[in-house]
Amino acid sequence: MRMRPAWPVPRDRPVRVLPRGLRRSVAALVAALLLAPVPGCRDPIVPPGAPTRWPATLADRWHWQWQLTGPVDTTVDADVFLLDPVHTTSTETAALRARNRRLVCLVRAGTWAPTDPDASRFPEDVRGEAVDGRPASRWVDVRRWNTLEPVLADRFRLCRGKGFGAVAIDDADGYRHRPGFPFDFDDQLLFNRRVAALARRLDLSPGLVDDLPQVAALAPDFDFAVNQECVRRRECAKLLPFADAHKPVFHVEYSGDPGAFCVTTVGYGFASMLKDRKLDAWREPCPLLTP
Repeated sequence: MRMRPAWPVPRDRPVRVLPRGLRRSVAALVAALLLAPVPGCRDPIVPPGAPTRWPATLADRWHWQWQLTGPVDTTVDADVFLLDPVHTTSTETAALRARNRRLVCLVRAGTWAPTDPDASRFPEDVRGEAVDGRPASRWVDVRRWNTLEPVLADRFRLCRGKGFGAVAIDDADGYRHRPGFPFDFDDQLLFNRRVAALARRLDLSPGLVDDLPQVAALAPDFDFAVNQECVRRRECAKLLPFADAHKPVFHVEYSGDPGAFCVTTVGYGFASMLKDRKLDAWREPCPLLTP
């Protein structure tokens, strides 16, 4: 049976059938036009920018902010924001990404705290002694990689899901304290390298927080460093493996005169600032060197 066309065809005009290849091209064009967003209907989605890139030519040009308490002040004049991935909202990260800010989430990879949303995923036998200054927190046995890896992977996925492009690995120096387990320098080194590799597999740029005795060994594995009080402790030179490799060093002091310590740290090529220990929105950044 011959099917009638769905539209009337004049008797005096022959029906022209397009070649198959041309029909496909027209169909694809129509589909693209139908699926294309209509201007003005909604705001464009800002890509997460992960993993974060740190151009070598800009290694000493960043202004940064570190805020862990209070609502995130998205108006701070900084290029890089180091934030808590649990308490920072997607609305806050979206506001920062819309301004092309680089977002770094802080993950405490080497400790456990009862207030962590995933605290129940840490078995009792992986929790060790209390962390100095944070008595509710416990060091974890970094040799138990098979136990810790899936938990850390989910923490990193939370960072990605909220739009972070980099992760700063904190509490990565349990070997220097009394963790309650007999792991040593080499055990910690292996753990930190595994954490950095895990971050990369999940499209996050890894950064190392403190752990200065291992900086020379770990600088090739991490993309940036975060340091607290290297001026007060007279340890800034230990961070030079990052600076010499044109990788950012984000440094903070909690006391002292920026007019004094900035001379040292900016000279090293660090991005430095003065903060309160509560790490709220207040900051006093060091001036950057002129190009």
